[in-house]
Amino acid sequence: MSIQIAKSAGFCFGVNRAVEMVYRLLEEGKQVYTLGPIIHNPQLVAELSDRGVQIVENPEEVPQSGTLVIRSHGVPQSVMDRAENCKITCADATCPFVAKIHKIVRDASARGEVVLVAGDRHHPEVEGILGHCSGPYFVFKNQQELKEINDSNKELYDMPVCVVSQTTFNGQEWENCLEIIEKVYTNVSIFGTICNATAQRQAEAIALAKNSDLMVVIGGRQSSNTAKLREVCLPFCQTVLVETAAELRVLLEKEKIPLSRTTKIGITAGASTPASIIKEVLVTMTEIIEGAAQNSTEVTESNFAEMLEESLKSFNTDEKVHGVVVGITPNEVYVDVGRKQAGFVPASELSADPNVKPEDVVKIGDEMDLLIMRTNDQEGTIMLSKKRLDSIKGWEAVAAAEESQEVLTGVVTEVIKGGVIAVTNGIRVFIPASQATASRGDSLDDLLKKEVQFRIIEVNRSRRRAVGSIRSVLKDLRKAQAEKFWETAEEGKEYTGVVKSLTAYGAFVDLGGIDGMIHISELSWTRIKHPSEVVNVGDTVKVYIKGLDREKGKISLGYKHAEDNPWNILEREYPVGTICDVTVVGMTTFGAFARIIPGIDGLIHISQIADHRIEKPQDVLKIGDVVKAKITDIDFDKKRVSLSIRAVLEAEQNEAAEEEAASEE
Repeated sequence: MSIQIAKSAGFCFGVNRAVEMVYRLLEEGKQVYTLGPIIHNPQLVAELSDRGVQIVENPEEVPQSGTLVIRSHGVPQSVMDRAENCKITCADATCPFVAKIHKIVRDASARGEVVLVAGDRHHPEVEGILGHCSGPYFVFKNQQELKEINDSNKELYDMPVCVVSQTTFNGQEWENCLEIIEKVYTNVSIFGTICNATAQRQAEAIALAKNSDLMVVIGGRQSSNTAKLREVCLPFCQTVLVETAAELRVLLEKEKIPLSRTTKIGITAGASTPASIIKEVLVTMTEIIEGAAQNSTEVTESNFAEMLEESLKSFNTDEKVHGVVVGITPNEVYVDVGRKQAGFVPASELSADPNVKPEDVVKIGDEMDLLIMRTNDQEGTIMLSKKRLDSIKGWEAVAAAEESQEVLTGVVTEVIKGGVIAVTNGIRVFIPASQATASRGDSLDDLLKKEVQFRIIEVNRSRRRAVGSIRSVLKDLRKAQAEKFWETAEEGKEYTGVVKSLTAYGAFVDLGGIDGMIHISELSWTRIKHPSEVVNVGDTVKVYIKGLDREKGKISLGYKHAEDNPWNILEREYPVGTICDVTVVGMTTFGAFARIIPGIDGLIHISQIADHRIEKPQDVLKIGDVVKAKITDIDFDKKRVSLSIRAVLEAEQNEAAEEEAASEE
């Protein structure tokens, strides 16, 4: 005969957190009140009552000197508001999984969605969830109730609907209900909010029941998750539910369970069941079996006695443990490490990046390896570190990378005096300014929050110092890119590059591993004094190769294009005879120069400035004047254009005379 226990039997993280909170408040000398029983376990509730903990139904019953503990089930928002109005101190022990559901339904209601909750309408957790809904909601505990809601509210089919579940809802029933929901509703958001611990506990119980002749479920009869455990075990073997060890003998006799023919016994316990009660049941069960089978009981390696001892033993500092994330706050992450102590990771111990937020590193349900920093047996807590374990692994990787010259990838988290800090494998690597960029003039600030590649050039583990070089990687990369460039480069080929630097005589462009130069004369069809009039450092530009010197490794680039040549534009859009607005830009004794388009100036001879004789151009024009002029001649070879204001004036006079003659007729 053997006895085997489910690994997840006993307190879950949320319950343990709530109970520990009450004990801690009592140790601080506080007058503690709980809004309803702190957990669904009469024995523990009685013990707390003996220590002065009082149960109330309303916040108004708590004196201002007292502290009201909100149990893990959570409460409606209205209850929290009432407590605040009463000016009493509240200690919120709402399970993080439940708090997540509150946010989901609160946000859904704000968006105008109808909320569907899978659960027991009268369970305190569900009552709390509904208290965070500001719009319409419905509750169903099985497929039948869901179908009734659907039949009576067909208008919901096309409405936006949000679906959540009680954290302790039966997993199989949830899957059955989802089949209906997904068929019926056309605009639905489904959130799987069954607690990981609950789902795991039910799965373990089912697996154990399938391999057992008898299942003993331990927990309070008012406990929803305990009832669910009994419910999921019943189809597979005979199952009994007990609150304490004292009930066990009586119940086994009452149910007439033939222990002599029972070879495999499984034990599990609800999330509200203290370890002491589980141990008492185990001892009693062992005594009963020994009496019935004359010491034939075989206790397996995984029996509960051993597992319980394992779960209750103290952790050792620097011990490595494996945990599951069950809660996230701005300052710490709560982790279930499979023991009775509550594990937490301070935000500062999550990552080597000092600016990182917990929600950016982990999410609920994530599994990770951690290192124990400190234990507090009195409070039942364990301080854990992900950063330190990552650091141990990281130093091994960094040391190996220095030897092999492997290229590592990291994120630049800080810009400091003399360089930057990049984090890889949890290790802070200092990269000096001289090794951080391709050129010494490049800005270090541009690297912040960027992913970079680098080599390790120095490791000093005693000083916990690692030095890296980005430039080393960039140098190799540019060399490879340059080799590839020269393989395919030819005059006339177009490239997209980035302006790297400017000089008085041109602009240097990075073509991807190799630089080329645009001479200032090639930047614009018009005369410019400096390249900055056309391009700036960092600009992305399209260029073409004008010349290649493979021996010297020099590349001449063109930037301006024939279609932008102002003389081509003039020929295409301003033929001889065109009347256009021109701007006076210069004066001489023999006439005035006027700008037709950027890059093209024409001469208005003094004889063509007015329809009468003038002594000098300044008598009629001044620089900046915009006047109408006719293009009378274009010499493309000599790049000369002749303009006439007089021709425009005479044409206007002739037109006016013709209109006057026509009116007299």
